[in-house]
Amino acid sequence: MRGPLAATLAGGASVFAFAPFEAFPLAVASLAVLAFLAARESRARSGFALGFAWGLGAFLAGVSWLYVALNRYGGMPMPLAAFAILLFCAYLALFPAAVGALFVRLGRGGVWLRALCFAGLWIGAELLRGWLFTGFPWLALGYSQTPPSPLAGYFSVLGVYGVGGLVALIAALFALTPWRSRRAAAATLVAVAALSVLGYGLGRVAWTAPAGKPVNVALIQTNIEQSLKWRPELLSEWLESNARLVRAHPADLVVLPETTLPLLADRLPDGYLEELAAPVAARGGDLVFGVFLRDARGAIYNAALSLGASPSQAYAKQHLVPFGEYSPPLFGWFYDLVSIPMSDQTRGAPDQPPLHLGGQRVAVNICYEDLFGRELIHGLPEATLMLNLSNLAWYGDSFAQPQHLQIARVRAMETGRPMLRSTNTGMTALVQPDGRVAGVLPEFQEGVLKVAVQGREGLTPYARWGDVAAVLLALAAVLAGAVRREGRRRAG
Repeated sequence: MRGPLAATLAGGASVFAFAPFEAFPLAVASLAVLAFLAARESRARSGFALGFAWGLGAFLAGVSWLYVALNRYGGMPMPLAAFAILLFCAYLALFPAAVGALFVRLGRGGVWLRALCFAGLWIGAELLRGWLFTGFPWLALGYSQTPPSPLAGYFSVLGVYGVGGLVALIAALFALTPWRSRRAAAATLVAVAALSVLGYGLGRVAWTAPAGKPVNVALIQTNIEQSLKWRPELLSEWLESNARLVRAHPADLVVLPETTLPLLADRLPDGYLEELAAPVAARGGDLVFGVFLRDARGAIYNAALSLGASPSQAYAKQHLVPFGEYSPPLFGWFYDLVSIPMSDQTRGAPDQPPLHLGGQRVAVNICYEDLFGRELIHGLPEATLMLNLSNLAWYGDSFAQPQHLQIARVRAMETGRPMLRSTNTGMTALVQPDGRVAGVLPEFQEGVLKVAVQGREGLTPYARWGDVAAVLLALAAVLAGAVRREGRRRAG
């Protein structure tokens, strides 16, 4: 039991590598424990158990804030909500479990070959977790390496999965190196130093160039309590609150968060939208806000709508959240246990064009969508700015807000574009293309962040090729281990 217990504790400790703590070396230390333990096993099922224990510790510590959405705001009874989170984390733990099992089977040869195999398996597992059943890539290990990590420079080339693979490679090297051998120890230290120096150098490269004039933006944080947002008797108060904030903070581009108007647009009071946008349009600006739209067929979309000096435009969320925004097949019973408003939504059309606002081309993504870097790059190279509208009030005062901001920092580095964020309760911010947070509002406070943002054009290597480089690295590393294992088996 010592091995699985140590793996569980190491996995739980990995949460401190992510925001809000951002002790990025802990990602390496945590994963090194798993690699060290798995390298000493001879049976795949033992490696599976170690990987599962590590994953269960990591995800229970890192995403247990989902319990708040199910219990406090969704109304699911406490035991059921806790059991649902345990099952979900156990599912997520299957991916590091597969890494542990396959590493025991394939991780043969010298230190470097075994370390490369471990890294390749890790990349493959995280890619699969980010895709299977629509994907849940939250806490992909690469997210822990935002600046000042020296590996942050690789985001623009390899993306978050490739950076996670580098973390796994370094962790495995530290775990597998025979440190009593001066030559082996020196080789590992030189390799890690070289990777760090190269990453630092890549972080200094300007892959994109300024486009157009800077835009004055007002990012509004409405801070509407989730438990009150959908109460009909308070609707007029929320409508007036949004209008008041817009009137008080004119700019070239004014942004309100996801579903800031908590009902269908066609059910809003007559003339309200015109009144909402009038002060912005009068100054030659544009307003973007989150609202539910309904088409002629009756399909409902979680959308961003623009009004103002530019022609009205809309973006409909494409990557919906299972259970929260739509019901997967055979899970209709789930909604008998919870109360989630607007949970029968329709996906927006793929490849929606950027919105032309404030003299820039703005690629909008809504809440959870910015977890999927390979989807966001579809708006490039046309888009010069990226804009995220979110409502994380569902998760209370938890790690969800800072973790989500850290994800936005990675998207900015991957794309070489500023990322604007307007949220209900936090964290409303401007992230620059180098991952630097240029401004952020305190959480759970009403406020407005006024910033001047410069659009960018051009393509980073990641924006051009997506996850191809990470996939090739993973395949090459795993195949190298598999070929060597087969060769040794035949020779034996």
